[in-house]
Amino acid sequence: MKSTGGKLLVFQSVLPSVGIGALSSREAEGRTNISASEKEAHKLLQPADKILKTMAIEFAEYQVCVDVFVTTQTYVDIASISVIPRTTGGQVYYYYPFSAVSDPAKLYNDLRWNITRPQGFEAVMRVRCSQGIQVQDYSGNFCKRIPTDVDLAGIDCDKCILVTLKHDDKLQDGSECGFQCALLYTTVYGQRRIRVTNLSLPCTNMLSNLFRSADLDTQFTCFLKQAAIEIPTCPLLQVRDHVTNLCINILLSYRKFCATVSSTGQLILPEALKLLPLYTLALIKSRGLRNDGRMDDRSFWFNYVSSLSTPLAIPLVYPRMFAIHNVDTKDGDESALPPTIPLSSEHVCDDGIYLLENGEDALIYFGSSVDSSILQQLFGFTSVDEVPTQVLCFTSVFQVFVC
Repeated sequence: MKSTGGKLLVFQSVLPSVGIGALSSREAEGRTNISASEKEAHKLLQPADKILKTMAIEFAEYQVCVDVFVTTQTYVDIASISVIPRTTGGQVYYYYPFSAVSDPAKLYNDLRWNITRPQGFEAVMRVRCSQGIQVQDYSGNFCKRIPTDVDLAGIDCDKCILVTLKHDDKLQDGSECGFQCALLYTTVYGQRRIRVTNLSLPCTNMLSNLFRSADLDTQFTCFLKQAAIEIPTCPLLQVRDHVTNLCINILLSYRKFCATVSSTGQLILPEALKLLPLYTLALIKSRGLRNDGRMDDRSFWFNYVSSLSTPLAIPLVYPRMFAIHNVDTKDGDESALPPTIPLSSEHVCDDGIYLLENGEDALIYFGSSVDSSILQQLFGFTSVDEVPTQVLCFTSVFQVFVC
């Protein structure tokens, strides 16, 4: 593929223990060594050696994007395997523990979308800013040969790249600062195109205006990706403390410089960011930042987060729950969903049916007293006892809990 570039799909089920870049089961070593497990466990989230990194750079140089589908029931060292997809603009799909009964539907859907989604190849991206602001860093799934450009062997509609900006000069109040993102890429039909996105934002010296216009989803996505960047290099306790301090510093700045005088014990939150503490707590309790769990699960989590788009960031750590027994289907709109409800037992009834999803997986909860007519209308069952433990479809896999 050196002469043409393109896309490579790799299917892996066991630890690649032979040949070039052979790996060993490092997780077992880390768990038998107490000091490694507690103090240096993050080193098991780094690639085992430099062979795969060298191979990844070579793939990126020849514009070959690699996606890896891991269907396994054992440790496969995701930390090392993921280096190639992450460097070439690809993605890791992880199915653990893989079940030949329940997972083929999800595997089929992921593979179908991977091939058919809008995507491009041989891409180069650059972000430019007005005077007074400069790009400090990029993070995501790409290869960067020079500081100003991002090289992507493959780019698709699901990928997101975090751009960190630095304020290095005075900006006049009331003026505007401009941003431009230019992406040069090749379509799947071989056409060379350039896509340019421009954004102009007003400057202000009033901190209250900044908090009033804050974007909660974007702010939390930055928290999430910064945590993902630190996980392979820092102890988990340090990462959790850093995430917590980010939230505290933002809220402290609002209380100190923007809020009216109030008692010390009163909680004061900016309206636009009032849910930030809740989402921060959910992030700390997420799979990637918990002490328990497998190394492969944590490795997959921070690799998945590194290219996650903004709309999916919050649901990943704070899932969306719907009361689907209250679905009111309108004429011509069979996909209508009810509004989300808080994740609290107070909003769950014994006679209800609830859908919980985080953008990747979905759970359906059946109350013990669900009306048989609703069951018949929605699922074709007359009793809760008839509901199978797993419902398979071509779009996703639903695990069912019956109480």
